[in-house]
This record gives sequence, C-alpha cells and structure tokens, in this order.
Amino acid sequence: MITIRIEPLSAAAFAAFGEVLAPKPAPDRMINAGRCERHHALATVERGGGEAILSIFRSEPVSLPYDCALLERHPLGSQAFMPLGPDPWLSVVAPDDGGRPGTPRAFLVPSRTGVNLRAGTWHGVLTPLDRPADFLVVDREGPGVNLEEVAIDPVRIIP
Repeated sequence: MITIRIEPLSAAAFAAFGEVLAPKPAPDRMINAGRCERHHALATVERGGGEAILSIFRSEPVSLPYDCALLERHPLGSQAFMPLGPDPWLSVVAPDDGGRPGTPRAFLVPSRTGVNLRAGTWHGVLTPLDRPADFLVVDREGPGVNLEEVAIDPVRIIP
C-alpha cells in the first residue's frame, strides 16, 4: 500500500488539477454601494455542451489515517465543491496516467475554501473530516457519459 502525506492547499500546488475557491487578497471591485467585495471569476465552469447545475451534497466524514480506494473523473465538465460549514476537509486528486489515475495527492482544504476540478481530473469522493458536511456543488448535466469510476489499490492518507 502506498502512503501519502496530506499537503497544505495552495493555488500553485493545486494548479494542475483546477482552481482554489477562496477570496483573493484584495477584491476585484466593491459593489452594492461599497458594502460588498466582489472576488470575480475565481474559476471557469467547463460544460462540454451541457448545462451548469447547482446541487448540495451531504457527505459522511472520514477519519485519519484514511484509505482511499476509489477515484472518479468527469471527462465532459468541471466540478466545484464549496463547503457550507466551517470545517477543513480533504481533496484527493491524481494526475491522468494513460487513461488511469496516477499517484494520488491529498490536500488539506482550509475552512470556508473550495476547489474547482478541471474536466477529466481524477479525484476521490468527498472527504470531510470528523463530522458530516454539506457542500454546494457546481457541475455539468447533459448528454454523454460524464462519470468514470476506478477502484484502485488503497492509498493510505496520513497527516
């Protein structure tokens, strides 16, 4: 079994897989009579001919160490996950290796931060830590096969 250590999330470290969804150091502009910061266009919704949809996913938590044995990808559209609660969570991603997942990486996503996975990015299932969590999910609905799941040899994820 491969063991991987959880990495801190940064835009640079995550760039190969998608975008980090968090406010910028300074807003792009102020709106609503100066009462609201707009952090504009943090990510792009890839739709591959379908529609962008909004959903809420409710996930059971995992405990560390966590053995990840399932990865999936959505070849036709991006998928964004934004937690609706205050807790940090894990994003497990892997590069593509000839149509199969390469070696996974695990990122600790800080509280009140989300990620947008590019179309075709291998990723684990939602992994809140310690307690159940709700996520706002933006992804694609439409024609075509947009889900591939692969069982992998378990990868142990440690702090």
